[in-house]
Amino acid sequence: MENFEPIADQYTPMIYSIIRSLHIYKNKEDFYQTGLIALWEATRNFQPEKGSFEGYAYRYIKGRMMTELTKMNLNAERTVSPSEEFWEMIEETQMDEALPVELLLSYCGGLTPNQKKWVLYTCIDYLSIKEIAEKENVSMSAVKNWRHGARKKLLEGLEIVD
Repeated sequence: MENFEPIADQYTPMIYSIIRSLHIYKNKEDFYQTGLIALWEATRNFQPEKGSFEGYAYRYIKGRMMTELTKMNLNAERTVSPSEEFWEMIEETQMDEALPVELLLSYCGGLTPNQKKWVLYTCIDYLSIKEIAEKENVSMSAVKNWRHGARKKLLEGLEIVD
């Protein structure tokens, strides 16, 4: 087929008919393009001895669109898009982040500044001893000492409450 445009013009109503028959209401133009590509492939692969071109083109285009629908449905099932309520909840959580820091610091009254750093890095930022040491430019054993002192003082504070 040297000139595809007249064929595309002739079979455009068929393509839109297939789109309607498959109840495609989203991405109609994408499916129209899929239909045109399928039509072009049908013209290349058609064997006249096996039947009429119209029937072959119809089945070929419809099959290609159904395959595309299946791919889109599988992709939609695998992709999770959280609801608006989820995003609102996340925003509220991030706005209240100062509260846990204040609450955590309320237990750290008797700690040194370095011990407070260890508590905050560990409980808020979830950093390891190595990461804290790198961030503060100190040795890992210094951070371990902060941890040891902070734990001891915090446990003593809890025992007084009992």
